[in-house]
Amino acid sequence: MFDALGGQIAIAMDSALLFRDLGRKHQELMQAYDATLEGWTRALALKEEETEEHSKRVVTMTMQIARSMDVGDEDLVHIRRGALLHDIGKIGIPDAVLLKPGKLNEEEWQVMRRHPTYAYEMLAPIAYLRRALDIPYCHHERWDGSGYPRGLKAEQIPLAARIFSAVDVYDALTSERPYKTAWSHDDAVQYLQEQSGKQFDPAVVAALIAWFREHQPSR
Repeated sequence: MFDALGGQIAIAMDSALLFRDLGRKHQELMQAYDATLEGWTRALALKEEETEEHSKRVVTMTMQIARSMDVGDEDLVHIRRGALLHDIGKIGIPDAVLLKPGKLNEEEWQVMRRHPTYAYEMLAPIAYLRRALDIPYCHHERWDGSGYPRGLKAEQIPLAARIFSAVDVYDALTSERPYKTAWSHDDAVQYLQEQSGKQFDPAVVAALIAWFREHQPSR
């Protein structure tokens, strides 16, 4: 009897060690995947002459706003990946359009507006990234339905994309660019408020402003 019990205990211990090892290897694999995503993001930023700091800021702020809106930890993982890859579809945009120094004409804008669809086509076949698609595919949708690529309206737009959209615009407005000076924090917040219910989800704008009150922007 004791021999049988001892054998069962040994099997249980071996199983526990096996599961722990599998869990560790899975975690290492996820970290390797995420490092690859960060590499893709840096490569696209270099191509667009975008700063890596912009990507870091929008990823961090999107995560923080989502957490303040009670998004769960599992969904936050996918939101982070989606925020990292938000413009990955621009890989499919010709350099003549993507890197054009002046304003785009209407035909060029039609080409540029395809990048969310390209993102979907690139990422949807990858099971690991399927739940991260909301931001790359939908962050140019608008609350009033006038966005692209599908003209989604209000809560038809995934929450992750609604959050990212407001964060991305805020960061773009308050960042210095070769073609524009940076807006002040107060001016950018006023723009968000003016566009609440038009471009942006009013609940997201409220959450973002509440977050600002607790965490004053560093720039």
